[in-house]
Amino acid sequence: MSSLPPDSSADPSPLSGQTALVTGAARRVGAQIARSLHAAGANVVIHCHHSLREAEELAAELERARAASTAIIAGDLLDDALLQRLVDATREHFGSLHLLINNASTFYPTPVGDITAAQWQDLIGTNLRVPLFLTQAAAPLLKRTHGSVVNIVDIHGQRPLRDHVVYSTAKAGLIMLTRALARELAPEVRVNALAPGTILWPESGMDAARKDKILARTPLARSGSPEDIARAVLFFATEAPFVTGQILAVDGGRSIGW
Repeated sequence: MSSLPPDSSADPSPLSGQTALVTGAARRVGAQIARSLHAAGANVVIHCHHSLREAEELAAELERARAASTAIIAGDLLDDALLQRLVDATREHFGSLHLLINNASTFYPTPVGDITAAQWQDLIGTNLRVPLFLTQAAAPLLKRTHGSVVNIVDIHGQRPLRDHVVYSTAKAGLIMLTRALARELAPEVRVNALAPGTILWPESGMDAARKDKILARTPLARSGSPEDIARAVLFFATEAPFVTGQILAVDGGRSIGW
């Protein structure tokens, strides 16, 4: 007789009764993460900054599937007061917090010679400082639920992207922060990270030749999708109780085929 553990993937709602807070959740990858966590049964707190209309549309979509299962909190994460407000509002809406997804990010070039202090504050702030202080604010709730943190880093946190000195540095810091917090918050809270490769092309635009060059360096020879990131978040949330401090590349092999 088989002694294999039950297949939890057969459970359509492995996060039923749990609450997830997703930063930058109104659009792009963040919105798909929110959808996937909600489909797995979680209540979802949708954070947005400028994309309130998109956040409201996403919440309406999720509410049609399950009523009273979402909340929206809008604001600039660089405002220190907002970080504690996010945690407090999550507790007030749903009573607990099980999963924090530090997804919000700013991304733009900062070539050496033109880097400004404002760019440093913005890129380091959104990509490194905010995940630290938001996780710190959320830690008491996460410890009570033996919860989990998933940080969205970048393959360029380990292999710098040309002309993106500050962004690459910030993501490198977030990789180390993931590992450090995994030690600090153990054994109650697990902390892991995903390092996407080419998932969605930058909104600022990129010419076809540049896209082709990137894909040529990717062993799977194609870009990924927001669903690929969302599935990996679900893995950490539901299938990896003995995994912490790890950085999972979701990049089609690009980090090995550079």
